[in-house]
Amino acid sequence: MTVRKTDVLLVGGGVMSATLGMMLRQLDPSLKITLVERLDHVAHESTDGWNNAGTGHAGYCELNYTPENPDGSIEISRALNINASFEVTLQFWSWLVEHGALPEPHNFINNTPHKSFVWGEKDVEFLRKRHQLLSNHHLFRDMEFSTDPAVLQDWMPLVMRHRDPKQPIAATRVQYGADVDFGSLTRSMVNDLSEHPNFDLKLSHSVHSLKQTDEGRWKVVVIDEKADASKTYDAGFVFLGAGGAALPLLQRSGIAESRGYGGFPVSGQWLVCTKPEIVKQHSSKVYGKAPTGAPPMSVPHLDTRVINGKPALLFGPFAGFTTKFLKQGSYMDLFSSVRGSNLKPMMAVGAGNMDLTRYLIGEVFQSHKARVESLRNFFPDAKKDDWKLQEAGKRVQIIKKDPEGHGKLEFGTEIVASRDGTLAALLGASPGASTAVAAMVDVLERCFPQRIASAEWQARMKELIPSYGQSLVDDADLLQTTRERTLNTLKLRK
Repeated sequence: MTVRKTDVLLVGGGVMSATLGMMLRQLDPSLKITLVERLDHVAHESTDGWNNAGTGHAGYCELNYTPENPDGSIEISRALNINASFEVTLQFWSWLVEHGALPEPHNFINNTPHKSFVWGEKDVEFLRKRHQLLSNHHLFRDMEFSTDPAVLQDWMPLVMRHRDPKQPIAATRVQYGADVDFGSLTRSMVNDLSEHPNFDLKLSHSVHSLKQTDEGRWKVVVIDEKADASKTYDAGFVFLGAGGAALPLLQRSGIAESRGYGGFPVSGQWLVCTKPEIVKQHSSKVYGKAPTGAPPMSVPHLDTRVINGKPALLFGPFAGFTTKFLKQGSYMDLFSSVRGSNLKPMMAVGAGNMDLTRYLIGEVFQSHKARVESLRNFFPDAKKDDWKLQEAGKRVQIIKKDPEGHGKLEFGTEIVASRDGTLAALLGASPGASTAVAAMVDVLERCFPQRIASAEWQARMKELIPSYGQSLVDDADLLQTTRERTLNTLKLRK
């Protein structure tokens, strides 16, 4: 059997693999990079425009990133870190646009103001306190707050139409928020990579097995689905960026760091309106508060979207229970992921989250009428015949051991890497794609420590990401300089 040698094997044709491939190509064009994707084209699972919120997650409008503590205080550290991570992503995209590696920005990113909207005295007070805390920090200095119905009418006319005037309401706004078509972005990156002679794209190829050799490299057996034949790759480094499939692939690798991890899959659905006369009346992303018992990624929002160049309005997401790890996966995915090392954490999470499970199952059986009633909290005049249901992607939330050896459910994104740095995997969901560049910088630092510490790579990283090695959370002047550039380059100013 012929063994194909490659320096880097990227598994999964989504935004994470494409981002890492693009970064490595800029750092060392001589690296031989192979990307394998089990479907017949890239960006068709979680990265596809219809399978995610398309929000450039920056903490501007997502209230779940600023949880309220039992004592009434509000924690903003996660919002600060997510905002800084998105700024890092914008810097890299800007460099790619400036150097012709990405097309004109409107092909994948568009200015879409980010707004939070709440009603009821308790939530209005929460939003007021949140705004006070965030706007005092330079990352959020441009955030506006209002309870004035006339101002809110100007900000979001569709949301305010025929609303009860006696209802307490409040909103915040950041004008330079972004809607991102991660599918188009990823396809553009892969197209650019494909022009390089050291890049090899293998579609309709799925990983059958992976095993580390005595020399520290990886022997990866891949099935060519169309030819019904297997191929073997000898890879120096493997990245598992396969969305929900990353967990089972990580388990197959057998690395010690994979032990104890499990997955909690969640499905999703959107209500979609494409009627031009309605779509043109709303030009922002308006996020509310999640219902009691809902998972954080189920924060309801009414979004302006541009997917494959076509405008639409989306409302949701409506979460649901599933045992699939991918939209085009198997109902056995959850069960086949159970191992001796993760059985206890998974059972503990299952027993401790029965309310969440019941909530998700209830979401599955909601009627169209009930979903439209939820929509009317954001669009009082919504008519059910103007909206259709669209399946979103699957998300596999992380289950991991807590300090007591039990299990805890994580709603975030995490890199798991082998101690020797020859394999890394990305697990989890939101903020996910929006922080892809920051996540892949983490991979580079953990898996290529000697090379990234070299003067050559350090200088190159500063070109790709001017703030590299510095803190945007702590340095207001640096933030102002980098943000000014990205807003102009990516045309995100209103």
